[in-house]
Amino acid sequence: MDSLEHKQLSFFETYLAVWIVLCMIAGVGLSQYTGLGPLMERFSVRGVSVPIGVCLFFMMYPAVLNLKASELAKLGRNPKPILLTLFANWVVAPIVGFSLAKVFLSDQPELFVAVILLSASPCTAMVLVWGSMAEGNQEQNVVNTSLNTVSIMLFYGPLVALLTGIQRIDIDRWGLALSVGFFIGLPVLLGVLTRRVLIPRKGEAWFDEVYRPAFGNISIVALLTTLVVLFTLNGATILESPGYLVRVSIPLLLGFAIVVGFNVAMTKVFGLGYREAVIAVIIGSSSHFEIAIATAIAVYGTGSVAALGTTMGLFWEIPIMLGLVYLARFLRDRGFWAAA
Repeated sequence: MDSLEHKQLSFFETYLAVWIVLCMIAGVGLSQYTGLGPLMERFSVRGVSVPIGVCLFFMMYPAVLNLKASELAKLGRNPKPILLTLFANWVVAPIVGFSLAKVFLSDQPELFVAVILLSASPCTAMVLVWGSMAEGNQEQNVVNTSLNTVSIMLFYGPLVALLTGIQRIDIDRWGLALSVGFFIGLPVLLGVLTRRVLIPRKGEAWFDEVYRPAFGNISIVALLTTLVVLFTLNGATILESPGYLVRVSIPLLLGFAIVVGFNVAMTKVFGLGYREAVIAVIIGSSSHFEIAIATAIAVYGTGSVAALGTTMGLFWEIPIMLGLVYLARFLRDRGFWAAA
């Protein structure tokens, strides 16, 4: 685990919130002063732009490079924080997201679905960085991240279908299944094959210190490219109805606050030490915004309000998770959790 103990934010990650804002501005500007929007819509399959499909794949592939099947065997060593995190990811967060979307977005089905897509997708990549910054148990972090990668393949599609079905929102179930298969299943398969081929030849240290960071930067570039395209295609909608971004932000921010509060309380009630508690809180409170964006695009199209709504999850998650790291340290220094 030594290679994971000193993770720091890269240059791109450090200023990600700035890049997001710049991509929004650039996209809206391109929508008004160029003909790129209609041009992009011409190169699509089932409503998904082919270039954006490539970008979405490279958003997902680096995340699954963290998957270590060998780590899953360690689940029985200390199951309590793992089980608390799974409960938060697959029960608490989706129910909170659904309830808040029902209160604030019942008249906006695509924004409603955007909140569901975000709340039903536990994070599998950036939590490794947040956990390291918070000085949490990185072995638990890797185990939980690997388990999340597997569980998303099994639960994400059915859970989204269930929650949208309860609200009687007509969603393309085939498109949803296709999205899960292409944007989760295929990257997981290639990620496992990559590890099996490269690690025996180049060593795990090279894989963790050279290969994964390189693709991590590619992932962020792909993410930012996707954002530019999304806001290029939605520029007119944003300018005409900026309230969309505000409306979807309300349940997202309230959802973060409720879920974080629940996770902090539960780790205290169950007596977790700081290093285990902080990982459970971070993973249990974060979203896999890449798969949410990819699924929204696959189901509704690149220029959809749903795709636009999922980008706000990305916009808010970065500063919130960074703030959570500092909150955890603050609580640790005041003895909120046990020291070990």
